[in-house]
Amino acid sequence: MSALAGKVCLVAGASRGVGRGIARGLAEAGATVIVTARSSETGPRTEMRPEAIEDTAREVDAAGGQGHHYLCDHLSERAVDELVHWVLRRFGRIDVAVSSVWGGNEGYDGARYPDGAAWGTPFWRRSAEPYARFLEVGPYAALLLARAVAPAMVASRAGLLALVSFGTEEGYLGDVFYDSAKAATNRLALACAEELRPHGVTALALSPGFVATERVRDLGQEALATESPLYAGRALAALAADPDVGRHAGRVLHAADLARTYGFTDADGTQPERFRVGPGGE
Repeated sequence: MSALAGKVCLVAGASRGVGRGIARGLAEAGATVIVTARSSETGPRTEMRPEAIEDTAREVDAAGGQGHHYLCDHLSERAVDELVHWVLRRFGRIDVAVSSVWGGNEGYDGARYPDGAAWGTPFWRRSAEPYARFLEVGPYAALLLARAVAPAMVASRAGLLALVSFGTEEGYLGDVFYDSAKAATNRLALACAEELRPHGVTALALSPGFVATERVRDLGQEALATESPLYAGRALAALAADPDVGRHAGRVLHAADLARTYGFTDADGTQPERFRVGPGGE
């Protein structure tokens, strides 16, 4: 339970969903976890949702770690740079950095996106305008975090950079915007891994399944979900504690596969299998 004691971990996009689950998983292993997002008790909240970054920091404390929160717009290069500088000034280093920023489902009501398109609408029957947003709130946000934390990790010749994504190796994910954004994130993880490998730093992508997030519950789809947010968190904690994590560099790793490799379970004690996207979407 103390495999990550003394480790400093930064989780971006942690006010809810997979990011919050990852923060909790790292906390269970005893890490110091800095959680960041746009939604705060003292300021604006995404889509007026109730979750706030302070809640996640408190969950980190309750789970056995040391939680710290920082309000950050992860689409601003300056804001992300300032975040990383603050972490380094206060804690001296960053051992693990996780980008779980994802806003592609904002405005999705379970049937349609804000532009009126349903999941899987053929690309020639929808506006291309939302595409830029999917790339911005996925791979672009991940790149901003990666470039900000890399100098410190390279200087220390150690560190783990994880980009939360979804595996695309088995084929098309069913929606042109979603598929493209995840494929770009996966390729970014590969590129970062190649450039960081000579410096002793590992970059990889982590693929959860259909996660029972707060949004999924609100849409009445919890029964369709395959796992809790904690499953990905325990996967990340296992990777962070592995002294040979470099063997995974550049790969897209599935939480379900890692559960069998490292022997952890989901919150309910089970080991859910990989989730595969079908014709109806997530």
